[in-house]
Amino acid sequence: MDPGIWIYEGLAEAHTMFSGLCFFAATWHWVCWDLEIFCDEHTRKPSLDLPKIFGIHLFLSGVACFGFDTFHVTGLYSPEICVSDPYALIGKVQHVSLAWSIQGFDPFFPRGIASLHAAVRALGILTGLFHLSVRPPQCLDKGLRMGNIETVLSSSIIAVFFTAFVTAGMMWYGTTTPNELFGPTHYQWDQGFFQQEIYRRVIPFRRADSKYSVEQVGVTVEFYDEKFNRVSYSNPVTVKKDARRAQLGETIELDCATLKSDGVFCSSPRDWFTFRYASFSLLFLFGHMWHATRTMFRDVFACIDPYLVAQA
Repeated sequence: MDPGIWIYEGLAEAHTMFSGLCFFAATWHWVCWDLEIFCDEHTRKPSLDLPKIFGIHLFLSGVACFGFDTFHVTGLYSPEICVSDPYALIGKVQHVSLAWSIQGFDPFFPRGIASLHAAVRALGILTGLFHLSVRPPQCLDKGLRMGNIETVLSSSIIAVFFTAFVTAGMMWYGTTTPNELFGPTHYQWDQGFFQQEIYRRVIPFRRADSKYSVEQVGVTVEFYDEKFNRVSYSNPVTVKKDARRAQLGETIELDCATLKSDGVFCSSPRDWFTFRYASFSLLFLFGHMWHATRTMFRDVFACIDPYLVAQA
């Protein structure tokens, strides 16, 4: 199946552009923070309605999740997702339908990705509409310091921490990312997936009993990248070489001349991806704890008695 522009490099460029747009949006909101959009119901003066702003962002995140699930994962509008088996032998790009049973929680079941995104999109949209239409009670507003801008910062940081933490765990332990692109997972190394019978199709040990070798089946390998885009090979020697390298995520070629590298994979892209996301998730967790503590105990840090009564 031809993925079109959504090849490995195309996905990287799309994510880079999206992250750049998010950076510019954050910069714009940082500069233009005092927009006169909301008015206080009592004073009729412009003010920042933080609970309603929270509902708007929650609703927009649910809409974005709806678009990713409906148009991306399920294949209603290309590019779909790359699905592979635990042995990284039959990976391909295909659409994934919803699964509303207990199978949706199986990490080896790709249909759970579509189901979980469908549930999250519904929850995000409904929760966003709820916060847009319902005002928090006064005790909750004062207890959680909802009128403080640092509370919004703390809440947004914990959301990013949760997303980065789950992504790092799925990359390191799960099978939602194909081995052909990122290398084997932690479980596959521990369970010895690539220690026995993995080259049965590549090297038939008993040719008299062999039925599924590369020569007999006629396997064809096809590339979708910027260098070998839509190039296919049916030569058994080339197919065997690419099959061995794809199982460990080493289908790319290293530029040994520019950086004087030795050509040895010291770490797979999966390791670097997990390390970066785990590091940033811990940074966001500590940042959330710091800002939440400053907000909740603001009077203590300012040496103000919380039980001090107003004096005439």
